Amino acid sequence: MLILLAVITADDRSTRGVLAAEALRKRAAEQGHHLSIELRHGDDVRDPIAPEAIAGADAVLLIGGAGDATRFAGRHQVTATIDDVLRDPAAVLARATAPAAAPAAPASDAPASDAPKRIVAITSCPTGIAHTFMAAEGILQSAKALGHEARVETQGSVGARDALTADEIRAADIVIIAADTQVDLSRFAGKRVYLSGTKPAINDGRALIGRAFAEATMQGGGTEPAAAVAADTRTGGGSGRTGPYRHLMTGVSFMLPFVTTGGLLIAIAFALGGIYAYEDANQGTLAYALFQIGAKGAFALMVPALAGYIAYSIADRPGIAPGMIGGMLAAELGAGFLGGIVAGFIAGYGTAWLNRNIRLHKNLEGLKPVLILPILGSLLTGLLMIYVVGEPVAQLLAVLSAWLKGMQGGSAIALGLILGLMMAFDMGGPVNKAAYAFSTGLIASEIYGPMAAAMAAGMTPPLGIALATKLFPGRFTRDEREAGNAAAVLGLAFISEGAIPFAARDPLRVIPSLMIGSALAGAISMAVGAQLKVPHGGVFVLPIPNAVVSLGGYLVALVAGTVVTALMLRVLKKPAPVVPA
Repeated sequence: MLILLAVITADDRSTRGVLAAEALRKRAAEQGHHLSIELRHGDDVRDPIAPEAIAGADAVLLIGGAGDATRFAGRHQVTATIDDVLRDPAAVLARATAPAAAPAAPASDAPASDAPKRIVAITSCPTGIAHTFMAAEGILQSAKALGHEARVETQGSVGARDALTADEIRAADIVIIAADTQVDLSRFAGKRVYLSGTKPAINDGRALIGRAFAEATMQGGGTEPAAAVAADTRTGGGSGRTGPYRHLMTGVSFMLPFVTTGGLLIAIAFALGGIYAYEDANQGTLAYALFQIGAKGAFALMVPALAGYIAYSIADRPGIAPGMIGGMLAAELGAGFLGGIVAGFIAGYGTAWLNRNIRLHKNLEGLKPVLILPILGSLLTGLLMIYVVGEPVAQLLAVLSAWLKGMQGGSAIALGLILGLMMAFDMGGPVNKAAYAFSTGLIASEIYGPMAAAMAAGMTPPLGIALATKLFPGRFTRDEREAGNAAAVLGLAFISEGAIPFAARDPLRVIPSLMIGSALAGAISMAVGAQLKVPHGGVFVLPIPNAVVSLGGYLVALVAGTVVTALMLRVLKKPAPVVPA
Protein backbone atom coordinates (compact mmCIF):
# COMPACT_ATOMS: atom_id res chain seq x y z
CA MET A 1 0.00 0.00 0.00
CA LEU A 2 1.26 3.43 -0.92
CA ILE A 3 0.57 6.68 0.90
CA LEU A 4 -0.66 9.16 -1.71
CA LEU A 5 -1.61 12.83 -1.50
CA ALA A 6 -3.66 14.83 -3.98
CA VAL A 7 -4.21 18.58 -4.18
CA ILE A 8 -7.02 19.57 -6.54
CA THR A 9 -7.59 23.17 -7.61
CA ALA A 10 -11.04 23.62 -9.14
CA ASP A 11 -11.94 26.37 -11.56
CA ASP A 12 -15.24 28.32 -11.65
CA ARG A 13 -17.01 24.99 -12.17
CA SER A 14 -16.00 23.68 -8.75
CA THR A 15 -18.25 20.64 -9.01
CA ARG A 16 -15.72 19.20 -11.45
CA GLY A 17 -13.14 19.30 -8.68
CA VAL A 18 -15.44 17.34 -6.38
CA LEU A 19 -16.08 14.78 -9.09
CA ALA A 20 -12.36 14.42 -9.75
CA ALA A 21 -11.72 13.90 -6.04
CA GLU A 22 -14.33 11.16 -5.81
CA ALA A 23 -12.99 9.43 -8.92
CA LEU A 24 -9.44 9.38 -7.53
CA ARG A 25 -10.59 8.27 -4.08
CA LYS A 26 -12.58 5.38 -5.51
CA ARG A 27 -9.77 4.20 -7.79
CA ALA A 28 -7.16 4.44 -5.01
CA ALA A 29 -9.37 2.37 -2.67
CA GLU A 30 -9.76 -0.30 -5.37
CA GLN A 31 -5.97 -0.52 -5.69
CA GLY A 32 -5.43 -0.65 -1.92
CA HIS A 33 -3.69 2.73 -1.59
CA HIS A 34 -4.30 5.35 1.08
CA LEU A 35 -5.20 8.71 -0.51
CA SER A 36 -5.65 12.07 1.23
CA ILE A 37 -7.18 14.86 -0.86
CA GLU A 38 -6.97 18.62 -0.36
CA LEU A 39 -9.59 20.49 -2.42
CA ARG A 40 -9.03 24.14 -3.34
CA HIS A 41 -11.42 26.67 -4.87
CA GLY A 42 -10.20 30.24 -4.85
CA ASP A 43 -9.24 31.05 -1.25
CA ASP A 44 -11.31 28.16 0.09
CA VAL A 45 -9.17 25.16 1.18
CA ARG A 46 -10.94 22.00 2.32
CA ASP A 47 -9.23 19.15 4.18
CA PRO A 48 -5.76 20.74 4.11
CA ILE A 49 -2.85 18.31 4.11
CA ALA A 50 -0.71 18.52 7.25
CA PRO A 51 3.12 18.76 7.06
CA GLU A 52 3.52 15.40 8.82
CA ALA A 53 1.36 13.75 6.14
CA ILE A 54 3.62 15.21 3.46
CA ALA A 55 6.70 13.83 5.17
CA GLY A 56 5.31 10.28 5.03
CA ALA A 57 3.87 10.39 1.52
CA ASP A 58 5.15 8.26 -1.34
CA ALA A 59 3.79 10.51 -4.09
CA VAL A 60 1.80 13.71 -4.60
CA LEU A 61 -0.72 14.40 -7.34
CA LEU A 62 -1.09 18.09 -8.29
CA ILE A 63 -4.39 18.25 -10.16
CA GLY A 64 -5.28 21.36 -12.09
CA GLY A 65 -1.85 22.81 -11.37
CA ALA A 66 -2.77 22.84 -7.70
CA GLY A 67 -0.49 23.88 -4.93
CA ASP A 68 3.07 25.08 -4.60
CA ALA A 69 5.46 22.39 -5.80
CA THR A 70 8.09 23.54 -3.28
CA ARG A 71 5.69 22.52 -0.52
CA PHE A 72 6.18 18.91 -1.61
CA ALA A 73 9.93 19.05 -2.27
CA GLY A 74 11.46 15.59 -1.99
CA ARG A 75 8.21 13.79 -2.85
CA HIS A 76 7.49 12.18 -6.20
CA GLN A 77 5.14 14.68 -7.91
CA VAL A 78 2.69 14.11 -10.75
CA THR A 79 0.77 16.91 -12.43
CA ALA A 80 -2.47 16.49 -14.36
CA THR A 81 -5.57 18.44 -15.31
CA ILE A 82 -9.03 17.84 -13.93
CA ASP A 83 -10.06 16.68 -17.39
CA ASP A 84 -7.28 14.05 -17.27
CA VAL A 85 -8.68 12.70 -14.01
CA LEU A 86 -12.29 12.66 -15.16
CA ARG A 87 -11.29 10.97 -18.42
CA ASP A 88 -9.06 8.25 -16.91
CA PRO A 89 -8.39 8.37 -13.15
CA ALA A 90 -6.58 5.01 -13.28
CA ALA A 91 -4.00 6.38 -15.72
CA VAL A 92 -3.33 9.38 -13.48
CA LEU A 93 -2.91 7.15 -10.44
CA ALA A 94 -0.65 4.84 -12.41
CA ARG A 95 1.75 7.72 -12.99
CA ALA A 96 1.88 8.36 -9.25
CA THR A 97 2.33 4.72 -8.29
CA ALA A 98 4.83 3.84 -11.01
CA PRO A 99 8.32 2.79 -9.88
CA ALA A 100 9.80 5.96 -8.61
CA ALA A 101 11.56 8.49 -10.64
CA ALA A 102 13.76 11.02 -8.95
CA PRO A 103 11.98 13.56 -6.75
CA ALA A 104 10.63 16.54 -8.63
CA ALA A 105 12.57 19.76 -8.45
CA PRO A 106 10.83 22.86 -7.09
CA ALA A 107 8.75 24.62 -9.73
CA SER A 108 10.68 27.83 -9.33
CA ASP A 109 14.08 26.26 -9.97
CA ALA A 110 15.94 26.70 -13.21
CA PRO A 111 16.24 23.69 -15.55
CA ALA A 112 18.54 21.01 -14.20
CA SER A 113 20.48 20.78 -17.42
CA ASP A 114 21.25 22.67 -20.58
CA ALA A 115 19.32 20.19 -22.70
CA PRO A 116 17.02 21.75 -25.31
CA LYS A 117 13.64 22.72 -23.93
CA ARG A 118 10.24 23.16 -25.48
CA ILE A 119 8.81 26.66 -25.08
CA VAL A 120 5.32 27.82 -25.93
CA ALA A 121 4.42 31.49 -25.72
CA ILE A 122 1.66 34.02 -26.31
CA THR A 123 2.30 37.64 -27.27
CA SER A 124 -0.29 40.41 -27.32
CA CYS A 125 -0.47 44.22 -27.17
CA PRO A 126 -3.41 46.67 -26.97
CA THR A 127 -3.57 47.42 -30.70
CA GLY A 128 -2.49 43.91 -31.66
CA ILE A 129 -0.07 45.05 -34.33
CA ALA A 130 3.61 45.91 -33.89
CA HIS A 131 4.53 44.95 -30.33
CA THR A 132 2.65 41.66 -30.67
CA PHE A 133 4.74 40.45 -33.61
CA MET A 134 8.02 42.04 -32.51
CA ALA A 135 7.76 40.21 -29.17
CA ALA A 136 6.99 36.96 -30.97
CA GLU A 137 10.03 37.39 -33.19
CA GLY A 138 12.19 38.18 -30.18
CA ILE A 139 11.16 34.96 -28.42
CA LEU A 140 11.55 32.80 -31.53
CA GLN A 141 14.99 34.12 -32.44
CA SER A 142 16.28 33.99 -28.87
CA ALA A 143 15.02 30.45 -28.31
CA LYS A 144 16.71 29.33 -31.51
CA ALA A 145 19.97 30.96 -30.46
CA LEU A 146 19.79 29.20 -27.09
CA GLY A 147 19.11 25.83 -28.70
CA HIS A 148 15.50 25.57 -27.56
CA GLU A 149 12.38 24.78 -29.57
CA ALA A 150 9.70 27.52 -29.44
CA ARG A 151 6.16 28.04 -30.70
CA VAL A 152 4.47 31.42 -30.35
CA GLU A 153 0.80 32.26 -30.64
CA THR A 154 0.18 35.92 -31.53
CA GLN A 155 -3.07 37.43 -30.33
CA GLY A 156 -3.15 40.33 -32.76
CA SER A 157 -5.65 42.71 -34.25
CA VAL A 158 -7.21 39.98 -36.41
CA GLY A 159 -7.37 37.38 -33.65
CA ALA A 160 -5.02 34.55 -32.73
CA ARG A 161 -2.53 33.32 -35.29
CA ASP A 162 -0.46 30.13 -35.08
CA ALA A 163 -2.71 28.98 -32.23
CA LEU A 164 -1.06 26.58 -29.81
CA THR A 165 -2.45 23.06 -29.88
CA ALA A 166 -3.27 20.99 -26.82
CA ASP A 167 -0.45 18.58 -27.68
CA GLU A 168 2.09 21.40 -27.94
CA ILE A 169 1.02 22.81 -24.58
CA ARG A 170 1.14 19.37 -22.97
CA ALA A 171 4.67 18.76 -24.24
CA ALA A 172 6.01 22.19 -23.29
CA ASP A 173 8.53 22.65 -20.50
CA ILE A 174 7.47 26.24 -19.91
CA VAL A 175 4.87 28.81 -21.00
CA ILE A 176 5.85 32.44 -21.53
CA ILE A 177 3.12 35.12 -21.68
CA ALA A 178 4.64 38.32 -23.13
CA ALA A 179 1.56 40.52 -23.24
CA ASP A 180 0.39 44.03 -22.41
CA THR A 181 -3.25 42.94 -22.27
CA GLN A 182 -5.23 40.25 -20.46
CA VAL A 183 -4.54 36.71 -21.65
CA ASP A 184 -6.66 33.71 -20.64
CA LEU A 185 -4.44 31.20 -18.84
CA SER A 186 -6.97 28.39 -18.45
CA ARG A 187 -5.27 26.30 -21.16
CA PHE A 188 -2.07 26.13 -19.14
CA ALA A 189 -3.29 24.45 -15.95
CA GLY A 190 -0.51 22.30 -14.55
CA LYS A 191 2.23 24.06 -16.55
CA ARG A 192 4.97 26.39 -15.39
CA VAL A 193 4.03 29.89 -16.57
CA TYR A 194 6.03 33.13 -16.63
CA LEU A 195 4.27 36.48 -17.11
CA SER A 196 5.92 39.47 -18.74
CA GLY A 197 5.20 42.52 -20.85
CA THR A 198 6.14 42.68 -24.52
CA LYS A 199 9.14 44.98 -24.03
CA PRO A 200 11.43 42.37 -22.38
CA ALA A 201 10.78 40.01 -25.30
CA ILE A 202 11.58 42.75 -27.79
CA ASN A 203 14.64 44.16 -26.06
CA ASP A 204 16.34 41.01 -24.73
CA GLY A 205 14.59 37.75 -25.49
CA ARG A 206 17.49 35.63 -24.19
CA ALA A 207 17.33 37.26 -20.77
CA LEU A 208 13.55 36.84 -20.72
CA ILE A 209 13.82 33.11 -21.44
CA GLY A 210 16.46 32.71 -18.75
CA ARG A 211 14.31 34.46 -16.15
CA ALA A 212 11.30 32.43 -17.26
CA PHE A 213 13.03 29.13 -16.52
CA ALA A 214 14.28 30.47 -13.19
CA GLU A 215 11.13 32.21 -11.95
CA ALA A 216 8.09 30.58 -13.59
CA THR A 217 5.38 29.33 -11.25
CA MET A 218 2.88 26.51 -11.52
CA GLN A 219 -0.40 27.61 -13.07
CA GLY A 220 -3.60 26.65 -11.25
CA GLY A 221 -6.66 25.08 -12.81
CA GLY A 222 -8.85 28.20 -12.95
CA THR A 223 -9.39 30.73 -15.69
CA GLU A 224 -7.58 33.54 -13.98
CA PRO A 225 -6.34 36.22 -16.39
CA ALA A 226 -2.76 37.28 -16.70
CA ALA A 227 -3.53 40.44 -14.80
CA ALA A 228 -0.23 40.71 -13.00
CA VAL A 229 3.03 40.91 -14.86
CA ALA A 230 6.42 40.24 -13.36
CA ALA A 231 7.94 43.64 -12.78
CA ASP A 232 11.22 44.06 -14.54
CA THR A 233 12.62 47.55 -14.66
CA ARG A 234 15.86 46.31 -16.17
CA THR A 235 14.25 45.49 -19.50
CA GLY A 236 11.38 47.89 -19.62
CA GLY A 237 8.65 45.61 -18.46
CA GLY A 238 8.27 47.25 -15.09
CA SER A 239 5.40 47.77 -12.77
CA GLY A 240 4.12 50.74 -14.67
CA ARG A 241 2.56 48.30 -17.07
CA THR A 242 0.75 46.17 -14.54
CA GLY A 243 -2.42 46.37 -12.50
CA PRO A 244 -4.89 49.13 -13.47
CA TYR A 245 -2.86 50.15 -16.51
CA ARG A 246 -3.05 46.67 -17.98
CA HIS A 247 -6.77 46.42 -17.27
CA LEU A 248 -7.35 49.78 -18.98
CA MET A 249 -5.31 48.75 -22.01
CA THR A 250 -7.30 45.52 -22.28
CA GLY A 251 -10.50 47.54 -22.41
CA VAL A 252 -9.05 49.92 -24.98
CA SER A 253 -7.87 47.04 -27.19
CA PHE A 254 -11.38 45.57 -27.31
CA MET A 255 -12.95 48.99 -27.86
CA LEU A 256 -10.79 49.90 -30.87
CA PRO A 257 -12.64 47.79 -33.48
CA PHE A 258 -15.91 49.51 -32.55
CA VAL A 259 -14.30 52.95 -32.87
CA THR A 260 -12.70 52.16 -36.21
CA THR A 261 -15.80 50.54 -37.67
CA GLY A 262 -18.13 53.28 -36.48
CA GLY A 263 -15.91 56.12 -37.63
CA LEU A 264 -15.33 54.72 -41.12
CA LEU A 265 -18.99 53.84 -41.69
CA ILE A 266 -20.13 57.30 -40.61
CA ALA A 267 -17.53 58.90 -42.88
CA ILE A 268 -18.70 56.79 -45.84
CA ALA A 269 -22.33 57.62 -45.04
CA PHE A 270 -21.53 61.34 -45.18
CA ALA A 271 -19.61 60.84 -48.42
CA LEU A 272 -22.61 59.17 -50.05
CA GLY A 273 -25.47 61.20 -48.60
CA GLY A 274 -23.97 64.43 -47.33
CA ILE A 275 -23.73 65.68 -43.76
CA TYR A 276 -27.49 65.24 -43.25
CA ALA A 277 -27.50 61.57 -44.24
CA TYR A 278 -28.78 60.66 -40.77
CA GLU A 279 -32.06 62.61 -41.04
CA ASP A 280 -35.34 60.69 -41.25
CA ALA A 281 -35.98 62.15 -44.70
CA ASN A 282 -33.18 59.92 -45.99
CA GLN A 283 -34.57 56.67 -44.59
CA GLY A 284 -34.23 53.80 -47.03
CA THR A 285 -31.04 55.14 -48.57
CA LEU A 286 -27.70 53.35 -48.30
CA ALA A 287 -26.16 56.41 -46.64
CA TYR A 288 -28.84 56.38 -43.91
CA ALA A 289 -28.33 52.65 -43.33
CA LEU A 290 -24.55 53.03 -43.06
CA PHE A 291 -24.98 55.86 -40.56
CA GLN A 292 -27.30 53.73 -38.43
CA ILE A 293 -24.81 50.86 -38.43
CA GLY A 294 -21.91 53.14 -37.57
CA ALA A 295 -23.50 55.57 -35.10
CA LYS A 296 -26.34 53.59 -33.56
CA GLY A 297 -24.54 50.26 -33.66
CA ALA A 298 -20.75 50.46 -33.44
CA PHE A 299 -20.45 53.79 -31.60
CA ALA A 300 -23.20 52.82 -29.17
CA LEU A 301 -21.15 49.79 -28.13
CA MET A 302 -17.86 51.62 -27.66
CA VAL A 303 -18.26 52.54 -24.01
CA PRO A 304 -19.92 49.23 -22.97
CA ALA A 305 -17.08 47.32 -24.65
CA LEU A 306 -14.48 49.47 -22.90
CA ALA A 307 -16.09 48.95 -19.49
CA GLY A 308 -16.92 45.29 -20.04
CA TYR A 309 -13.41 44.26 -20.95
CA ILE A 310 -11.77 46.31 -18.21
CA ALA A 311 -13.95 44.30 -15.84
CA TYR A 312 -13.11 41.08 -17.72
CA SER A 313 -9.40 41.76 -17.29
CA ILE A 314 -9.89 42.12 -13.53
CA ALA A 315 -12.57 39.52 -12.71
CA ASP A 316 -12.54 37.25 -15.77
CA ARG A 317 -15.85 36.14 -17.33
CA PRO A 318 -18.11 36.98 -14.35
CA GLY A 319 -17.09 40.64 -14.77
CA ILE A 320 -18.22 41.05 -18.39
CA ALA A 321 -21.95 41.51 -17.77
CA PRO A 322 -21.57 43.97 -14.85
CA GLY A 323 -18.95 45.91 -16.80
CA MET A 324 -20.98 46.20 -20.00
CA ILE A 325 -24.13 47.10 -18.10
CA GLY A 326 -22.19 49.77 -16.22
CA GLY A 327 -20.75 51.04 -19.50
CA MET A 328 -24.20 51.28 -21.07
CA LEU A 329 -25.43 53.24 -18.05
CA ALA A 330 -22.41 55.53 -18.33
CA ALA A 331 -23.27 56.26 -21.95
CA GLU A 332 -26.92 56.94 -21.12
CA LEU A 333 -25.96 59.21 -18.21
CA GLY A 334 -23.69 61.24 -20.48
CA ALA A 335 -20.55 60.14 -18.63
CA GLY A 336 -18.96 58.89 -21.86
CA PHE A 337 -15.63 57.11 -21.90
CA LEU A 338 -14.63 58.46 -18.49
CA GLY A 339 -17.76 56.91 -17.03
CA GLY A 340 -17.01 53.71 -18.91
CA ILE A 341 -13.56 53.51 -17.33
CA VAL A 342 -15.02 54.10 -13.86
CA ALA A 343 -17.78 51.54 -14.45
CA GLY A 344 -15.27 48.97 -15.67
CA PHE A 345 -13.11 49.25 -12.58
CA ILE A 346 -16.12 49.23 -10.24
CA ALA A 347 -17.51 46.13 -11.96
CA GLY A 348 -14.16 44.35 -12.10
CA TYR A 349 -12.95 44.92 -8.58
CA GLY A 350 -16.47 44.63 -7.15
CA THR A 351 -17.14 41.30 -8.84
CA ALA A 352 -13.71 39.98 -7.87
CA TRP A 353 -14.39 40.95 -4.24
CA LEU A 354 -17.77 39.21 -4.32
CA ASN A 355 -16.16 36.10 -5.78
CA ARG A 356 -13.61 35.96 -2.97
CA ASN A 357 -16.07 36.57 -0.16
CA ILE A 358 -19.20 34.67 -1.13
CA ARG A 359 -19.07 31.13 0.26
CA LEU A 360 -21.58 28.55 -0.94
CA HIS A 361 -22.07 24.85 -0.43
CA LYS A 362 -19.88 22.92 -2.83
CA ASN A 363 -22.93 21.74 -4.77
CA LEU A 364 -23.98 25.36 -5.41
CA GLU A 365 -20.58 26.78 -6.33
CA GLY A 366 -21.37 26.27 -10.01
CA LEU A 367 -24.07 28.96 -9.76
CA LYS A 368 -21.61 31.72 -8.90
CA PRO A 369 -20.09 32.51 -12.30
CA VAL A 370 -23.33 32.27 -14.30
CA LEU A 371 -25.95 33.60 -11.89
CA ILE A 372 -24.86 35.04 -8.57
CA LEU A 373 -21.79 37.06 -9.56
CA PRO A 374 -23.29 38.64 -12.72
CA ILE A 375 -26.46 39.68 -10.86
CA LEU A 376 -24.78 41.02 -7.73
CA GLY A 377 -21.96 42.62 -9.71
CA SER A 378 -24.46 44.33 -12.02
CA LEU A 379 -26.50 45.58 -9.07
CA LEU A 380 -23.40 46.95 -7.37
CA THR A 381 -22.11 48.63 -10.52
CA GLY A 382 -25.48 49.93 -11.70
CA LEU A 383 -26.54 51.41 -8.38
CA LEU A 384 -23.19 53.13 -7.88
CA MET A 385 -23.30 54.52 -11.42
CA ILE A 386 -26.86 55.84 -11.04
CA TYR A 387 -26.74 57.18 -7.51
CA VAL A 388 -23.09 57.97 -6.80
CA VAL A 389 -20.54 58.38 -9.59
CA GLY A 390 -22.48 58.71 -12.84
CA GLU A 391 -23.58 62.32 -12.52
CA PRO A 392 -20.26 63.74 -11.22
CA VAL A 393 -18.34 61.97 -13.98
CA ALA A 394 -20.84 63.25 -16.58
CA GLN A 395 -20.30 66.80 -15.32
CA LEU A 396 -16.54 66.34 -15.44
CA LEU A 397 -16.74 65.04 -19.01
CA ALA A 398 -18.97 67.96 -20.00
CA VAL A 399 -16.43 70.44 -18.64
CA LEU A 400 -13.57 68.61 -20.38
CA SER A 401 -15.50 68.44 -23.65
CA ALA A 402 -16.39 72.12 -23.57
CA TRP A 403 -12.78 73.04 -22.88
CA LEU A 404 -11.44 70.82 -25.66
CA LYS A 405 -14.02 72.01 -28.19
CA GLY A 406 -13.35 75.65 -27.30
CA MET A 407 -9.57 75.42 -27.47
CA GLN A 408 -7.97 77.90 -29.82
CA GLY A 409 -4.53 79.36 -30.29
CA GLY A 410 -2.04 78.67 -27.54
CA SER A 411 -4.07 76.15 -25.56
CA ALA A 412 -4.69 74.00 -28.63
CA ILE A 413 -1.03 74.14 -29.58
CA ALA A 414 -0.01 73.23 -26.02
CA LEU A 415 -2.25 70.15 -26.05
CA GLY A 416 -0.82 69.13 -29.43
CA LEU A 417 2.71 69.54 -28.10
CA ILE A 418 1.97 67.38 -25.06
CA LEU A 419 0.30 64.64 -27.10
CA GLY A 420 3.19 64.70 -29.57
CA LEU A 421 5.81 64.39 -26.85
CA MET A 422 3.93 61.50 -25.24
CA MET A 423 3.44 59.62 -28.52
CA ALA A 424 7.17 59.74 -29.34
CA PHE A 425 8.56 59.23 -25.83
CA ASP A 426 8.34 55.43 -25.76
CA MET A 427 6.77 54.54 -29.15
CA GLY A 428 4.08 52.13 -28.09
CA GLY A 429 4.94 52.01 -24.40
CA PRO A 430 2.82 53.14 -21.43
CA VAL A 431 3.21 56.88 -22.08
CA ASN A 432 2.38 56.49 -25.76
CA LYS A 433 -0.63 54.31 -24.98
CA ALA A 434 -1.90 56.76 -22.36
CA ALA A 435 -1.99 59.57 -24.94
CA TYR A 436 -3.54 57.25 -27.51
CA ALA A 437 -6.23 55.97 -25.11
CA PHE A 438 -7.13 59.55 -24.13
CA SER A 439 -7.48 60.60 -27.76
CA THR A 440 -9.41 57.50 -28.76
CA GLY A 441 -11.84 57.81 -25.87
CA LEU A 442 -12.74 61.35 -26.88
CA ILE A 443 -14.10 60.09 -30.21
CA ALA A 444 -17.12 58.79 -28.28
CA SER A 445 -17.80 62.42 -27.25
CA GLU A 446 -17.42 63.63 -30.87
CA ILE A 447 -14.10 65.34 -30.10
CA TYR A 448 -11.76 64.45 -32.94
CA GLY A 449 -8.88 66.95 -32.74
CA PRO A 450 -6.69 65.08 -30.22
CA MET A 451 -7.01 61.90 -32.28
CA ALA A 452 -5.67 63.69 -35.34
CA ALA A 453 -2.75 65.09 -33.36
CA ALA A 454 -1.95 61.72 -31.79
CA MET A 455 -1.90 59.89 -35.12
CA ALA A 456 0.24 62.52 -36.82
CA ALA A 457 2.66 62.45 -33.91
CA GLY A 458 2.73 58.65 -33.95
CA MET A 459 3.48 58.46 -37.66
CA THR A 460 6.28 61.00 -37.50
CA PRO A 461 9.03 59.00 -35.67
CA PRO A 462 9.45 56.14 -38.18
CA LEU A 463 8.85 58.45 -41.15
CA GLY A 464 11.44 60.94 -39.88
CA ILE A 465 13.99 58.17 -39.36
CA ALA A 466 13.32 56.77 -42.82
CA LEU A 467 13.83 60.21 -44.36
CA ALA A 468 17.03 60.74 -42.37
CA THR A 469 18.50 57.46 -43.60
CA LYS A 470 18.08 58.76 -47.16
CA LEU A 471 19.18 62.37 -46.65
CA PHE A 472 21.98 61.74 -44.15
CA PRO A 473 23.21 58.17 -44.72
CA GLY A 474 26.50 58.88 -43.00
CA ARG A 475 24.69 59.02 -39.66
CA PHE A 476 23.51 55.41 -39.97
CA THR A 477 25.06 52.00 -40.40
CA ARG A 478 24.38 49.93 -43.47
CA ASP A 479 21.88 47.78 -41.58
CA GLU A 480 20.09 50.88 -40.30
CA ARG A 481 19.88 52.35 -43.80
CA GLU A 482 18.26 49.15 -45.04
CA ALA A 483 15.90 49.10 -42.07
CA GLY A 484 14.86 52.65 -42.93
CA ASN A 485 12.77 51.30 -45.81
CA ALA A 486 10.74 49.15 -43.44
CA ALA A 487 10.39 52.07 -41.01
CA ALA A 488 8.84 54.16 -43.80
CA VAL A 489 6.14 51.56 -44.45
CA LEU A 490 5.41 51.21 -40.74
CA GLY A 491 5.21 54.97 -40.34
CA LEU A 492 2.71 55.31 -43.17
CA ALA A 493 0.55 52.72 -41.40
CA PHE A 494 0.74 54.57 -38.02
CA ILE A 495 2.96 51.96 -36.38
CA SER A 496 5.29 54.02 -34.18
CA GLU A 497 7.19 50.90 -33.17
CA GLY A 498 9.10 51.06 -36.45
CA ALA A 499 11.39 53.55 -34.73
CA ILE A 500 12.22 51.31 -31.76
CA PRO A 501 15.32 49.56 -33.20
CA PHE A 502 16.92 52.93 -33.97
CA ALA A 503 16.04 54.38 -30.56
CA ALA A 504 17.34 51.29 -28.77
CA ARG A 505 20.78 51.68 -30.34
CA ASP A 506 21.19 55.40 -29.56
CA PRO A 507 18.41 56.47 -27.17
CA LEU A 508 19.97 59.69 -25.86
CA ARG A 509 20.14 61.18 -29.35
CA VAL A 510 17.32 59.49 -31.22
CA ILE A 511 14.48 59.83 -28.70
CA PRO A 512 14.86 63.63 -28.24
CA SER A 513 14.91 64.00 -32.04
CA LEU A 514 11.72 62.00 -32.35
CA MET A 515 9.99 63.91 -29.55
CA ILE A 516 10.77 67.30 -31.10
CA GLY A 517 9.42 66.27 -34.51
CA SER A 518 6.29 64.65 -33.05
CA ALA A 519 5.61 67.63 -30.80
CA LEU A 520 5.72 69.90 -33.84
CA ALA A 521 3.39 67.61 -35.81
CA GLY A 522 0.89 67.47 -32.94
CA ALA A 523 1.02 71.22 -32.38
CA ILE A 524 0.44 72.06 -36.06
CA SER A 525 -2.40 69.52 -36.28
CA MET A 526 -4.20 71.13 -33.36
CA ALA A 527 -3.42 74.66 -34.57
CA VAL A 528 -5.01 74.09 -38.00
CA GLY A 529 -8.07 72.45 -36.45
CA ALA A 530 -7.47 69.02 -38.00
CA GLN A 531 -9.88 66.30 -36.92
CA LEU A 532 -9.71 62.54 -37.39
CA LYS A 533 -12.73 60.28 -36.91
CA VAL A 534 -10.95 56.92 -36.98
CA PRO A 535 -8.31 55.79 -34.49
CA HIS A 536 -5.92 53.91 -36.76
CA GLY A 537 -4.87 53.32 -40.33
CA GLY A 538 -2.28 56.03 -41.01
CA VAL A 539 -2.29 57.57 -44.46
CA PHE A 540 -4.51 54.79 -45.76
CA VAL A 541 -7.62 56.33 -44.15
CA LEU A 542 -6.87 59.88 -45.29
CA PRO A 543 -8.44 59.51 -48.78
CA ILE A 544 -11.79 58.45 -47.26
CA PRO A 545 -14.19 61.41 -47.59
CA ASN A 546 -14.96 63.13 -44.27
CA ALA A 547 -12.62 60.89 -42.28
CA VAL A 548 -10.29 63.89 -41.86
CA VAL A 549 -11.20 67.54 -41.40
CA SER A 550 -8.63 70.08 -42.69
CA LEU A 551 -6.78 67.46 -44.71
CA GLY A 552 -4.37 69.99 -46.24
CA GLY A 553 -3.29 71.37 -42.89
CA TYR A 554 -3.02 67.84 -41.52
CA LEU A 555 -0.62 66.82 -44.29
CA VAL A 556 1.44 69.94 -43.57
CA ALA A 557 1.69 68.88 -39.92
CA LEU A 558 2.79 65.38 -40.90
CA VAL A 559 5.41 66.58 -43.41
CA ALA A 560 6.75 69.24 -41.04
CA GLY A 561 7.13 66.78 -38.19
CA THR A 562 8.86 64.27 -40.46
CA VAL A 563 11.33 66.81 -41.85
CA VAL A 564 12.19 68.28 -38.43
CA THR A 565 12.73 64.77 -37.04
CA ALA A 566 15.18 64.02 -39.85
CA LEU A 567 17.02 67.33 -39.33
CA MET A 568 17.29 66.75 -35.58
CA LEU A 569 18.78 63.32 -36.23
CA ARG A 570 21.34 64.97 -38.50
CA VAL A 571 22.25 67.43 -35.76
CA LEU A 572 22.28 65.10 -32.75
CA LYS A 573 23.52 61.77 -34.11
CA LYS A 574 27.22 61.19 -34.56
CA PRO A 575 28.56 59.85 -37.85
CA ALA A 576 28.34 56.08 -38.05
CA PRO A 577 31.65 54.21 -37.91
CA VAL A 578 33.01 53.34 -41.32
CA VAL A 579 33.14 49.59 -41.86
CA PRO A 580 35.95 48.50 -44.21
CA ALA A 581 34.72 46.79 -47.36
